[in-house]
Amino acid sequence: MHPEFWHARWSTGRIGFHRDAPLPLLVRHWPTLDLAPDTRVFVPLCGKSLDMVWLAGRGHRVLGVELSELAVRQFFEERGLVPSIHETSAGRHFIASAYELIVGDAFALGADVLADCAAVYDRAALIALSPDLRSTYAATAWRRLPAECHGLLITLEYPQAQKAGPPFSVEADEVHALLAADWRVDAVERRDILASEPGFKAKGVTALSTVVYRVERRG
Repeated sequence: MHPEFWHARWSTGRIGFHRDAPLPLLVRHWPTLDLAPDTRVFVPLCGKSLDMVWLAGRGHRVLGVELSELAVRQFFEERGLVPSIHETSAGRHFIASAYELIVGDAFALGADVLADCAAVYDRAALIALSPDLRSTYAATAWRRLPAECHGLLITLEYPQAQKAGPPFSVEADEVHALLAADWRVDAVERRDILASEPGFKAKGVTALSTVVYRVERRG
């Protein structure tokens, strides 16, 4: 969706997408990537996700990008951290401990900003974007990640006509169409989660799955 939508969600506290614990799928599948502890991980549209805390707990350095400055400030406040702040062409950088969060546009990040990110974790970015923006996202942020970058992409699949996004349904064919030119993409888990998502059921959604993809940037 467009920036104004997300600013409104954060300013009014309508952040049902924010989880109060790390995503179990992250905890299960991340170790299979066998990354060095000090690997820098790119987390697009990061919000104030506790997944970043889990990643830092494994020794990783986190580079997040987020449109909402409110979300970024809340993240540091809730950790009891006082970040240093500076401006670059990429946006406003908040840095403390293992975290560097940029208030800015993920589409506009240059390859220089992402150059030392050897990993990527996308749980909430691709599925947050409407169809007209997903190809731009793949052609900018994802394409600018360095060769041999590894990571996880997590999507949702459901009958899109039954519910307006976000989060949007992104089917496997679209994932491959968006990324396969630059990335090796392998589905490692597909799980039916409708029973645990009453909000979707209340909207009349009849089927809902989450899919975990392991990704590797080609050289």
